Amino acid sequence: METLILDPTDENIAKAAKILADGGLVAFPTETVYGLGADALNEDAVKRVYEAKGRPSDNPMIVHISRASDIGQTTRMLSPTIVSLIDNFWPGPLTIVVKKRDEIPKTTTGGLDTVAVRLPDNETARKLINLAGVPVAAPSANLSGRPSPTTFEHVVEDLNGKVDVILKGEPCRVGIESTVLDVTGDTPMILKQP
Repeated sequence: METLILDPTDENIAKAAKILADGGLVAFPTETVYGLGADALNEDAVKRVYEAKGRPSDNPMIVHISRASDIGQTTRMLSPTIVSLIDNFWPGPLTIVVKKRDEIPKTTTGGLDTVAVRLPDNETARKLINLAGVPVAAPSANLSGRPSPTTFEHVVEDLNGKVDVILKGEPCRVGIESTVLDVTGDTPMILKQP
């Protein structure tokens, strides 16, 4: 497979978004690390992410959205706690785990009834997701077990020839994965803190 390596112009982001919407894999920058995106609602596309990374299929993926109101695509349950977290910490490096909608396949969630959701604080990422018109499952854009990529060169090193598109971007500002907070119970619980 030939991987397109594209500068993040509006035209190229639109091209990558179409590939994503059509079931392709697109690596893209966020403020934390580069993500490897697939349509979160397309089981075949999500399976390709697991294959490209060499990632165990029971390892849930984080679903990225382009605006806070899109959380309704992933869950039906919005508690005051969830709304407060969204208002205070999105866009940014906070992932919240919520009860998933039936439309989110278990392939995306690693077999769980919950889904991890985040709104990245990166303009290229949000444009890409918005133009694709779907929530985007996106673990880090690296081979499983390798360091998380913070530059597009890292992504090229690991995934060139395994994905459809790599969108270039600035080195990731935060450089570590997001905090993951489970809000499915009565008390929010930190599952992962960098």
